[in-house]
Amino acid sequence: MRITTLAMFVKDGKILLGMKKRGFGRGKWNGYGGKLMEGESPEQAVVREIEEESGIVVPVENLNHLGTIDFFFTDKLDWDQQAMIYRIDQWEGEAVETEEMKPQWYTFDEIPYAEMWVDDKHWLPHLLANESFTAEFHFDEDGKKIAKQIVIKK
Repeated sequence: MRITTLAMFVKDGKILLGMKKRGFGRGKWNGYGGKLMEGESPEQAVVREIEEESGIVVPVENLNHLGTIDFFFTDKLDWDQQAMIYRIDQWEGEAVETEEMKPQWYTFDEIPYAEMWVDDKHWLPHLLANESFTAEFHFDEDGKKIAKQIVIKK
């Protein structure tokens, strides 16, 4: 199973999401992150991906690893992945639109769950509450339906 990263920016009761404009997750609001390049740690990868996708520079020491999620896709086994989930409360710069992502801030009660991956509503509240967690999601239909889920607050 490949390792991936996902980071969520949180500030003043708001969360920064990016509309994915291409590739995996296109058309969904999501956090920032992605795949590891050869030789990268998850922390190095998420810092690189954040800068590429948003222009924001995040020092590694500002990463707060809150969760690990295992994703399994019944119809797309090559999509299976283990995601390292980070919360970021301090960073340098402001998000800009890139070829891959369009940034938008949302208050916690305005989060567009209907336009996100279907699993997000099950684990994101833990991240917003600054709680550590682990989760496992099994999807049917290209990630459109959850067949099985486990979310455990640590």
